[in-house]
Amino acid sequence: MDRDLRDLASLLWVVNLGCIDLNPWYGRCKDPDRPDFLNFDLDPAAGAGFDRVLETALVLRDALEALGMRPLVKTSGSEGLHLYVAISTGPAQKDVWHFAKRLAKELERRHPKLITTEFRVADRPRGRVLVDYNQNAWGRTLASVYSVRPREWAGVSTPVAWDEVERGFEVEDYRLDNVLTRLRRYGDLWKPLLSTRGRFRIEKIL
Repeated sequence: MDRDLRDLASLLWVVNLGCIDLNPWYGRCKDPDRPDFLNFDLDPAAGAGFDRVLETALVLRDALEALGMRPLVKTSGSEGLHLYVAISTGPAQKDVWHFAKRLAKELERRHPKLITTEFRVADRPRGRVLVDYNQNAWGRTLASVYSVRPREWAGVSTPVAWDEVERGFEVEDYRLDNVLTRLRRYGDLWKPLLSTRGRFRIEKIL
């Protein structure tokens, strides 16, 4: 359902469900098979520090921008980063997934010492960062923006600017106790993702 979670009754509704982080679908209820977003989940394998995640995000950003896309990035609130691109509704979920897979595999080929696409945790090369394209598959979800994650440090999935990624930061910098102060200072960096203007027509490159 399309439910607005900005009012107290809706927030109590999700609390009653036992929710901590919220995980929305990528397509709207009127057509859940046709996503509004392309996404990539960057997840460090054993031996990979967060600095490697930041490096991978910049590699992926450059690849997406070279295709004419305008990716946004947020912390996962846990150990990694999420990259999103707003796309025009139209292509089926499986077609968006196929594109994400091709791009991730190509980046793995170009940067084999940094990037992996191995989904099974036990098989991931040590020190690499997973570029998880499988989150684009039908029925998969990621923690939504501003979701609190069940971590000891109460991480929050927080939008960050690309210059912050370039300078570097720690994922623990964005937490429940400081995210509202950041939001008041910088505004909602995720807002452009919801605009109806400037959405990428991904069918041009499928």
